[in-house]
Amino acid sequence: MKDMRTAIIDIGSNTVRLVMYRYSKDEGLREFGNMKKVARLRTYILPSGEMSEEGIQLLQDLLQSFKQILEDYNIKDIKIAATAAVRQATNNTEIVQRMQQQLGMTVDVLSEEEEAYFGFLAVVNSMSTPSAVTIDIGGGSTEITLFKNKKLLKTHSFPFGTVSLKQNYVKNTIITEEEKKRLRSFLRQQFMSLPWIVDVTLPIIGIGGSSRNIGQVYQQKIDYPISDVHHFEMTKQNIDTLKLELGSMSYEQLKNLDGLSADRADIIVLALEAFAALMEVVNSKHFQISKKGLREGLIINRVAGSNVTAFDKYNVFNINARRIAFEYGRSEEEVMLLSNLAEQLYREVCHLEVFHYNEAHLELIKRAAKLYAIGEYIELDSASQHTFYLIANQAIPGITQIERMKIALLASYKNKEYFERFVQPFFNWFSKEEQKDLRDFGAILKFVYGLNISKRNAASRVTLEKTDEEIVCIVTTKRNAVAEEYQANRHKKHLERLFKCDLKIKFEVEGWNE
Repeated sequence: MKDMRTAIIDIGSNTVRLVMYRYSKDEGLREFGNMKKVARLRTYILPSGEMSEEGIQLLQDLLQSFKQILEDYNIKDIKIAATAAVRQATNNTEIVQRMQQQLGMTVDVLSEEEEAYFGFLAVVNSMSTPSAVTIDIGGGSTEITLFKNKKLLKTHSFPFGTVSLKQNYVKNTIITEEEKKRLRSFLRQQFMSLPWIVDVTLPIIGIGGSSRNIGQVYQQKIDYPISDVHHFEMTKQNIDTLKLELGSMSYEQLKNLDGLSADRADIIVLALEAFAALMEVVNSKHFQISKKGLREGLIINRVAGSNVTAFDKYNVFNINARRIAFEYGRSEEEVMLLSNLAEQLYREVCHLEVFHYNEAHLELIKRAAKLYAIGEYIELDSASQHTFYLIANQAIPGITQIERMKIALLASYKNKEYFERFVQPFFNWFSKEEQKDLRDFGAILKFVYGLNISKRNAASRVTLEKTDEEIVCIVTTKRNAVAEEYQANRHKKHLERLFKCDLKIKFEVEGWNE
C-alpha cells in the first residue's frame, strides 16, 4: 500500500474536531495535525427534536473553515463522521444534504452500533488489556462495550451525555448535592439495565475527552513523573476522591484547574459521576484511560480496508516497536537479530541457573532489545539519555505505562550509575528486587548490542559454557567480526558482575572448522 494522507472530521455533541493522519508501511500510522472547536451542538436541539438553524449554520461555518485548512494541506481523502447531536436531530437528513449542497462535503451519520464499534477498535489496537468494559461519554450519548480476549461481545448506546445530563439535571453552572443524588440514581438505573455488565469485575476503559481530562487532573494532583494518560490506571478510590474534590470546587476554580480544559469545567463532575456509577455496577476496581477513540477507530478501519495486514490487535507492541525503530534508523533485520540474540543469551544464563526462567522477563528483554540505544540516532555520545527520554515520554501502544518505563530503563542501560539516575523519579514504582532484575537484564542487552556494533548482522548464535574457573561465551558469526569482538570484550565486565566470575569470549565463524 502506498503512502496515504487522510483527514477525519469528528462532529461530536460537544466539540467538532479535525485530525490529519498519514500512513505508510514502514512509518505506520502517524497523526500530524489536530484542531478542534467547542460547538456544543447538543444545545441547539429544539424541544421539537430538530436542530435549530443557528446550530446548522454553526456546523456549516466550522466545516467550511476545516475545508479551507484541508485545501492548504492538500488532503483529498476525507472522512466526516457525525455522532449523537446530528444523529438525534429529527432533521438530520436535511443537515447532511445541506453540507453536501453548500460545501460539497459528505457527512456520514454514524449509527449507535458503529460509534461503539469504532471506539472498541481503537482500544484493542492501542492497549494490552485483553478484556474490559469501555465507556465513551460524549456530549449527547454514552457508548458502552464489553469485550473479552479482544473480541467484541456486546455494545449499547445510551441517549445521554455530559451536555444533555447538564441540561436535564443541573439548573445553574455547577451541580448541587441534591442534583447529584438524582443524577446518581438515574445513572445507576441506566447501567443496571445492561445485565451483561453487572458484576463482571473487569477493568473499565474510559474513551474520549472527559476521561483524558480526568487522568490529566489526577496526574497533576499526585505530581506524576510523566505527562501522558494513555493506559494510565486509576483505582475506584482515586475516582471517588477526585469526584469529591472537584465536586466541591466553584466554576472559576475548575476553569483554572491544571490538566482540565476550560470548556469542560461545567461538565467534568458529571463525567466523574458516570464513571463512578459504572464502576459500581461492573464491580470494577480499575479505571484505565485510552487516548485513542472514535477518530482512531475510523482511521484504522479506513487503512485496514486497503491493507488488511496494517494492524494486528494481538501484536500491538511489536508493530509499534518496528515503527519506532524505523523512525530512528534501525532496519527490521537488525531489530529481529537483537531480539533473537537477547533471547538466546537470556536462556543460556537461565541454563547456568544465574536466573530463574520467567516468560514475562523474557518477553520484556526481547521487547527492550528492539529499541535498545535508539538514541544513537540523535547523538552517539548521549545515546543512553536520548534513548530513555524517547521511550519514557511517548505513548507506545500495546504496553502499560509501567511496562514502558521498564523498557526505557533496559533499552537505555549504560551502567549502574545511569540506571539509578533514570529510575529515581520512578523509584517507588519498582521493588528493590525488580530494580536489580532490570539492571541485570540491562547488562545482557548492552552486551548483546555490542555483538552487532558494525550493523552488518554478522552474529547468528550465542552460547555459554561453564568451566571450573570461568564462563566461556561462544559467539557464532557468519563472517569475521573484529568490531564485534572488540566491543564484546569491552563490555564483558557487565556480565562478569552478573556471573561473579571471569568471562572468556570466543568468536567462531560458521563452517570455519569444516
